[in-house]
Amino acid sequence: MPNLKEIASQVRRDILRMVHGVNSGHPGGSLGCADYMTALYFEVMKHNSAFDMDAKDEDVFILSNGHISPVYYSVLARSGYFDVKELATFRKLDSRLQGHPTTHEGLPGIRVASGSLGQGMSVAIGAALTKKLNNDSSVVYSLHGDGELQEGQNWEAILFAPHHKVDNLIATIDWNGQQIDGPTQKVINMGDIKAKFDAFGWHTLEVDGNDMDALVNTLKEAKSLTGKGKPIAIIMHTIMGKGVDFMENDHNWHGVAPSDEQLQKALQQLPETMGDY
Repeated sequence: MPNLKEIASQVRRDILRMVHGVNSGHPGGSLGCADYMTALYFEVMKHNSAFDMDAKDEDVFILSNGHISPVYYSVLARSGYFDVKELATFRKLDSRLQGHPTTHEGLPGIRVASGSLGQGMSVAIGAALTKKLNNDSSVVYSLHGDGELQEGQNWEAILFAPHHKVDNLIATIDWNGQQIDGPTQKVINMGDIKAKFDAFGWHTLEVDGNDMDALVNTLKEAKSLTGKGKPIAIIMHTIMGKGVDFMENDHNWHGVAPSDEQLQKALQQLPETMGDY
């Protein structure tokens, strides 16, 4: 098995090729979160590719910002949930790999339909409370966009979790400062996201989301803090489009596919480490 950085490089290749293949999808945030998803699925999270929807005694992952499905599908396939070749069907008719993850196609690894932004925090809290009721000591992880926090439902959920001591939840915020309409500070300035979570009573950590070693260490630290009365938030600073120089820090790549020429230029910057599908 390649190391985590090599896996993340392959995941980024998958993202670009999937989005290019149908001239549709969301490469920017997917590329930025490739390191996090790789660290989670290949190092930190306790999970089983022999997929069981109930996830008894397994950690659970909830993707709230469902538009970054390319990175999700790549990591699921590369960790054995389904054949890597199925990535070639992304966003095509009758594919199980829809633009936003859905459950009715029965794709292994997907526990909730997502992409209606702002709902994932509530879902993750519900999953975490279910584990508590079942005396299941495993952990619920969730991922959210910074622009997504502009949705009001998040803040009801963020208030709810500490009050009810949902201390088996690790929610990560992808703070890349970009969203579809431009920089978040111009659309609706989110201010200091870490300070907000602190004020709501969460235990908050902060990390460079494109530093693999730091990510793994922070995720493991977060897991060590579970069971101590507070939900845990990881404020994760990433670069939209990370790994492709002409995409980095540019909100225009939120939901635009690369051309043939741009794809080749991008792939030259990312080593193929696990074999393209």
